[in-house]
Amino acid sequence: MNNVPDEEQVGDNQTEEAAETHAGGDQSISKSANNKYENVDTVADNNTLDGLSELEGWSVDTYAARVHYQGESDRYSIEFYAPSNCVLYWKVKGDGETAVPVGRMTVPDPLRTRIRSDLADAGIDPAVEDRTL
Repeated sequence: MNNVPDEEQVGDNQTEEAAETHAGGDQSISKSANNKYENVDTVADNNTLDGLSELEGWSVDTYAARVHYQGESDRYSIEFYAPSNCVLYWKVKGDGETAVPVGRMTVPDPLRTRIRSDLADAGIDPAVEDRTL
């Protein structure tokens, strides 16, 4: 029932696999002995989330950090994703349960400035705030 050819299967007692590192562009990928891939840069980037967790209002998950801001009439949820090193803005609807992604050019400048400041305070390059996906 296993679709993996015998020569590609790894036995439970196989201990002789060397770690491979593939460098490409700005990322390094390591293949561990158990054939699971780990993005080395992502692991390092996740450590930067610790800085955001120390700032007021920010909450941190495994790979992302989130903060909520409310203006005069609009509410936003802002998320920083360590694996992609980018910021996403979400506009929260009146019910507080629904949010839609919005382009950063529609976000008020004072809020974008605040996010860049928070990133800098956390040791993250504030230029990532302007990075597009």
